[in-house]
Amino acid sequence: MGLIYLDNNATTRVAPEVAEAMMPMLGDTYGNPSSLHVAGQAARHAIEEARANVAAMIGAEPREIVFTSGGTEADNLALTGTLSAHAKMRHVVTTAVEHSAVIEPARRLERQGYRVTYVGVDAQGHLDLAALEAALDDDTAIVSVMHANNETGVLFPIERIAERTAARRIPLHVDAVQTAGKLAIDVRRVPISLITLSAHKIHGPKGVGALFIRRGTRIRGQIVGGHQERDVRPGTENVAGIVGFGAAAELAMRFGVDSWAKVAALRDRLEAGILDRCRNASVNGDRSMRIPNTTNISFEALEAEAILIALSEAGVCASSGSACSSGSLEPSHVLKAMGIDDRVAHGAIRFSLSRYTTPPEIDEALVRIPAVIDRLAELAPARV
Repeated sequence: MGLIYLDNNATTRVAPEVAEAMMPMLGDTYGNPSSLHVAGQAARHAIEEARANVAAMIGAEPREIVFTSGGTEADNLALTGTLSAHAKMRHVVTTAVEHSAVIEPARRLERQGYRVTYVGVDAQGHLDLAALEAALDDDTAIVSVMHANNETGVLFPIERIAERTAARRIPLHVDAVQTAGKLAIDVRRVPISLITLSAHKIHGPKGVGALFIRRGTRIRGQIVGGHQERDVRPGTENVAGIVGFGAAAELAMRFGVDSWAKVAALRDRLEAGILDRCRNASVNGDRSMRIPNTTNISFEALEAEAILIALSEAGVCASSGSACSSGSLEPSHVLKAMGIDDRVAHGAIRFSLSRYTTPPEIDEALVRIPAVIDRLAELAPARV
């Protein structure tokens, strides 16, 4: 067996059906979708079909979907676009464990004089819902929370949060990049104002995402120079990418959220096998309230970078919960917010599966991963 890819929260392989759907957009259907002639209108029709598929994935209306260059742009647009439309309001509420696509814009807003509240989590990664509710006030322009944490997979109670924000008529933005297509999201039932989506997390192409903007939600585009995407995100559309996104959304709906139970079973087998075969291994985050494909496991007293390099050499792709900043290793901000000891957090590895992950791959991973950890553990005492 060759490469075992367990880094699907970072990106997924493009499904063959998606690549096939995209190819005509790179060939005969090359017109500019803003042109009135037949070639342009063929491209426009393809975009609108894709928009309908992406909308259907979350129960939205097609006109409520605005295409972007990816999840990061959609997150930024949700925050800055909402604040631009509510110029007198200067307060943002988010969480301490958001993706950098929300954390970094929030920090920039602070430097610009906005007040930002970062709501904390407990040791299992659960959001402090009471603290979030207490943070809301008459000056709050937007609440931005992720549906599931990208590192631990822990879920936030989006429905309960939406009830509280809706009661105060505060726009709620949800980063659903890791949950769309895996968990049921129905905006007809839950009063979410804005939702970030990304194609390459659901076996679509990189470089295309979307922002759901509920009808009636006030938001102002941050780019000028065109009238595409209802003036919210002007610029000639990435037709091939959008069509790929639509095909990926259709496949995700066909696979169905119930089918993810099989992926969760494989994840649980991988997790149990690692805990059984690797000394000082522990799971970070709640093991029940999480997305079905993700486990974050710490190997105490080891360094994540060394583990990842050794795993890659052994043919296993995974990700780290740590990041190297300015030449010094810093634990993940998510694990720090959870209060996890640095000695444990430094050795955190995220394994994330997809609907294409197979039982034989998990069996082989449970041979390769413990071998890597055992070898590094033998070397660890020699380190300074």
